[in-house]
Formats: sequence, structure tokens, C-alpha cells
Amino acid sequence: MADEGDNDGKPDQTVALDLERLILDAPRKYTPYQAARAAGVPMELATRFWRAMGFPDIGQSRALTDGDVIALRRLAGLVESGLLSESMAIQVARSTGQTTARLAGWQMDTFLDNLTQSVEPGLTRAEVAYPLVELLLPELEQFLVYVWRRQLAAVTGRVVQAAEDTEITSGRLAVGFADLVGFTRLSRRLEEEELGELVESFENTCSDLIAGFGGRVVKTLGDEILFVSEDPATAAEIALSLVERLAKEDTIPALRVGMAFGTVTSRMGDVFGTTVNLASRLTSIAPKDAVLLDGEFAQALEQNGAAAPGPETPVGPEHRFHLQPMWRRPVRGLGLVEPWLLSRAGQLG
Repeated sequence: MADEGDNDGKPDQTVALDLERLILDAPRKYTPYQAARAAGVPMELATRFWRAMGFPDIGQSRALTDGDVIALRRLAGLVESGLLSESMAIQVARSTGQTTARLAGWQMDTFLDNLTQSVEPGLTRAEVAYPLVELLLPELEQFLVYVWRRQLAAVTGRVVQAAEDTEITSGRLAVGFADLVGFTRLSRRLEEEELGELVESFENTCSDLIAGFGGRVVKTLGDEILFVSEDPATAAEIALSLVERLAKEDTIPALRVGMAFGTVTSRMGDVFGTTVNLASRLTSIAPKDAVLLDGEFAQALEQNGAAAPGPETPVGPEHRFHLQPMWRRPVRGLGLVEPWLLSRAGQLG
């Protein structure tokens, strides 16, 4: 990031600085050292906060604003008040930075690409961007705050309601991976725009369905989506519905899903641990248009009455799912695993 005056008279750099001033609502004013001193934060801690938020080192360029000083002061204030430890404040900065960087990148790619395709004669894309950002900025800002509050309320509500639920307080979750079969081969044949449309359609369809059933999308990885649910039966319904829904989409390859139930470590919105690894491995060996579960998941469905207890027990009208044991097989890094094929009650496994 250069000083505000270092634009060498280049029109594009001037427009970029104008856009920055519009978005930040403040001119460049401080070097990093001056900003840290104005915020009353040690330079070392200020640097850690900035790097955690994903911003590069800028040397002693005068590129920071009053808003940057206020942000540093607020983070340091949370630590000084005892509300957060220093390490927790760093995590807050890092998780917020990573999430908003992805969001901002997607928004600008989408809006500017779509809205500046027909550039008016005599104007560059950069010049057209300014009035668009000026119009969009207040609306996007308010919408972001609204969605964040809604998400925060939903998460807080789940935590409070689950306070006495040992399955949830112990960190046990149903984890699922949904993976497009043959995506790598298909991607070699598609044009870039077609591939982007396929991935977007896949992510949108899966995300809407998972949210509709009360699950949570953890992350998307192009041809794969990772989701979780506190309730195994809900996760099973999501998995089968995903397979059924995407089977109707002619433009999307077949889907396979692997799921496991057990203890999960959650950090910065992501999930880790053996349960997550097992779900991923089961996905890699699942047949197309099929859902594989681990033994813990199958047992949880049997215990809550969603599936018949044991493969020899007839499936009754009260059961939602049918479980079929598969051959035990070695799974890399996890030893021998006995997968279970999940289907709806009344359907052949």
C-alpha cells in the first residue's frame, strides 16, 4: 500500500485511491507506528492484529485512517477489560479477516463483473466502478450487519437450548461430505465459464437444502461441501435429499455422501478431528448416488428410533431410514471400518 500522493499521476491509481477513500470514509493519515501510538497499543501487538486480519506489512507508509486507529483501540480494549485474552482477540481478528476477505472478494467479482460489462464510451471500468460502489456500499453494509446478527442469534439460541444436552455439550456432531463424482475429469472438458456456473449451481443447491433442514454449511471446496448437524436423523435426511435433488439436475454430475458421528473440534467456524476425517474417507469410497455412514452414526439412528435396531430387525412404519451393513475395509489412517449404506425405509439398500 503506497502513500496517497504516490500515484505518479496515473488515472487508474487515482480512481483506486478515490474508491478507497469512499469505502473507508476517511483519508490516509497515519503510519503504522503513528496509528498504534494513537490507539495506545504496543506496536508489536498492533502488528499482530493487522497480520491476523490479513493485511500486509506496509513499512512506514502513511496509509492508515482514523477507522484503523479505532479498530485497534477496540481490540486492545477487549483485552484490557478482561473480556478477551490476547490470544482470543487475535483469533477474533483472524476469523473476521478471513471471512470478510472472502465475502468482499466474491461481492466485487460478482458486482463489478456483471455491472461493468457494458462500459460507457470514454469511461474505464475503474471509473464506472465508483458510482456503483457509492450506491451499493450503504446497502451491503446494512445487509451484512443484519445477516451477522441473525446468524449470531441462531448460534446463540442453539447453544443455550443445548446447555443440558450431553451430545452437543460434549462436541458430538454429525459430519457430512457431499462430493461430485468425476468432477476432475469433467473440469478438463468444460470452459472456464461453464465450470464456474456448474460449481455455483452445486453450491447454491446444496447450501439452500442444508439450511432448509436446519443443518449448517461449514465450507465449500468447489466440487465438495462439508456440513454438520447436531441431530443425526436431520443429517441423514439432508444427505438423502441432496442425492435425490441433484439426481434431477441434468447439468450436475452424480453425488456421493459420506457421514460420521462423533466428537468434533470446532475452531474459527471450521471443524476438525477423527470424525471429520472418517466422513471424508467414507465419501471417497461411497458409490455414486449413495450415502455411507460409519458405525457410530448407524447406532445413533437406531437409538433414536429413526432406523430399525440391527439389520435383522424388520423396518417398521415408524422408521424413516434403512441401514445395510457393507464389507469391512481398511481406511487410510483409520484402520478397519464397517460402512453402512443409508436409504429411505421402503427402498432397497
